[in-house]
Amino acid sequence: MALVIRRSRIHGDGVYTTAVIRKGAAVVEYTGPRLTNAEADALYEHSPRTYLFGLINGSRVIDGDGIAAFINHSCDPNCEADEVRGQVLIFARRRIAPGEELAYDYNLYDGDRHDTAACFCGARKCRGSMYSPTELARRQKPRR
Repeated sequence: MALVIRRSRIHGDGVYTTAVIRKGAAVVEYTGPRLTNAEADALYEHSPRTYLFGLINGSRVIDGDGIAAFINHSCDPNCEADEVRGQVLIFARRRIAPGEELAYDYNLYDGDRHDTAACFCGARKCRGSMYSPTELARRQKPRR
């Protein structure tokens, strides 16, 4: 399957398919160096943008360096990310037509409490943030 990067209606650049992607198909792997959380924090301390993908173990992230790093967030995504035997793979949640932009729900779960991680996906039920619903609920609770 052919994937291309071009300007996105969601944000910056995005990834588009030039061929049909069938539901359930593995689309692309999220690749890059694996860093500890401390290494990533030091590397991106003053950067407004990162391409970090948190791994299930919670102590490492992938510093995205491939085409998958350009897949944007959506609250109504056509793809989903899954960690399979140490690899992060992006799968099609439904049939994706040629010319469609690929997107998955980032479900962010950490970061500066004051950072809203604003979402610009335009979905009918957009939650307004790339943070997961669980994280948004946690942030609404009063701090003690």
